[in-house]
Amino acid sequence: MRTNPVSSFDVMGFLTQQGPKRTSSKYQTDQVLYSQGDPADSVFYIHKGKVKLTVISERGKQAIVAIRGPDEFCGEEALTGIPFRLSSAVAFTTCQIIRLDKGAMMRLLRFEPEFTDYFLFHLLTRTAKVEAALVDRWFSSSEMRLARALLLLANFGEDLGPEAIPIKVNHGLLAEMVGTTRARVNVFMNKFRKLGLINYNGKLEVKRALLNFVLNERIKV
Repeated sequence: MRTNPVSSFDVMGFLTQQGPKRTSSKYQTDQVLYSQGDPADSVFYIHKGKVKLTVISERGKQAIVAIRGPDEFCGEEALTGIPFRLSSAVAFTTCQIIRLDKGAMMRLLRFEPEFTDYFLFHLLTRTAKVEAALVDRWFSSSEMRLARALLLLANFGEDLGPEAIPIKVNHGLLAEMVGTTRARVNVFMNKFRKLGLINYNGKLEVKRALLNFVLNERIKV
């Protein structure tokens, strides 16, 4: 679990306390948490695993808008009064997730100050990440955006252990995340493989050398 500088609050222990309208469940890869257009009636806390958020346009084009990981929330739009989901949430990996009914979540925010501080920290961190992602889109090359996406998916940069985990991901999905074409992703992935930054044998293994590659590019800039 990432260290929360606001407090040492054990959010998982708190949320798994017995009580109504709080459900802890395991989700398998590609299992749907909620779909775009569903009633916005709950908030989800991701304890383990990663969740992919996607949006489908009126013309049927799908885009990945975020990847949420451990100790993060999704479905917060339910707290704003929006009646329907603005996106779909699908388990990107095997996950352990707690679903909180909208009313229960509102009561927690009103009467549990430690949990409120934790949730506020989550929202502020999310805002900073969104701003960083926007800057990245404007000023970074597709190659560097792909490198950072691979590091994110493999858990580098998160306090989840010293080594990255193998991931299953296709080039089409990576192209959506990076905002480029599948052909360009193929070119960059081949380059990363030749440089020894990644391995691919059924699953993609991201090496720590890719992190050094990204950091060196930042220094050059």
